[in-house]
Amino acid sequence: MSDKRTFHNPVAAQSADPWVYRHTDGYYYFMRTRSDQVELVRSVRLTEIGEGDRTIIWSPEPGGPYSHHLWAPEIHFLNERWYVYYTANDGGGDDTRRICVLENESADPFAGEWVWKGALDTPVPGLDGTVMKLNDQLYFLYAGYGHFPDYGSAIYIMRMSDPSTVAGDHVLLSAPTLAWEKKGGMAINEGPVTLHRNGRIFLIYSASTTWSEDYALGMLTMNEQSDPMQASSWNKSPQPVFRKCPENGVYATGHNSFTMSPDGLEDWIVYHGLHAPGADTSLRATRIQRFQWNTNGTPDFGVPVSDYHGLQRPSGE
Repeated sequence: MSDKRTFHNPVAAQSADPWVYRHTDGYYYFMRTRSDQVELVRSVRLTEIGEGDRTIIWSPEPGGPYSHHLWAPEIHFLNERWYVYYTANDGGGDDTRRICVLENESADPFAGEWVWKGALDTPVPGLDGTVMKLNDQLYFLYAGYGHFPDYGSAIYIMRMSDPSTVAGDHVLLSAPTLAWEKKGGMAINEGPVTLHRNGRIFLIYSASTTWSEDYALGMLTMNEQSDPMQASSWNKSPQPVFRKCPENGVYATGHNSFTMSPDGLEDWIVYHGLHAPGADTSLRATRIQRFQWNTNGTPDFGVPVSDYHGLQRPSGE
């Protein structure tokens, strides 16, 4: 008989680039790469996001602009409206990749109409867009392509004049210059996401190639009173803060998001990983686990837990 107090990873098979948003309506909204369409899933239980209600909110016109390689969708609730940011291109290379925006005015993202607002006018092609709100100002973070000096991607920040419009120039926050950020054949910083706590902002990003077993999470830290548009405001950790654990059989850990338990008492990390070195990327699966905080106020993500290890369900579930 199974123990209803515990669960096992992964919580969603073949689910890369997971994004989870916990809303005030009691639902966890889950998004993942589906390549040819944008799917939204919801569940009242974090451990059951893989089996939640689902709906296709956007299917691009076949062969049209931004109709290929729909990656890494994220749902945000901003200014009393729903927005989804996702990467897409026309079937070409990195130089055609942009972050597109969908908007829904309904209070229920499963209802109403999702409207395509266009591709954000970023100074360079890129992917993996996310939004950070600080002191009532919206900021857009994304991974832009270039040479740093090796070819790959780096993390940039821009101001936003509204949830579907970027304004001004972008600022480079983190480039893949460290050895552990260059595994798998490319120098990569991507998948930025922010975590606000203890008077600081922690910008967690993914490094190295997603098909490498060494795909890992890095971290930038900023005092929340500083200016995020100043690169000097951010301090980069020299080592990964979350990486593969061969002893537990989890590899290629990255492209994460953060959420909380239903009662708001626990912090949880959501990420994708592979079960073996060299496993096909189509087998990337979504895993979740609780994380703690160090005495100095920084997050402690621990190590990826084995799929065979039963985990305590989130508090309040």
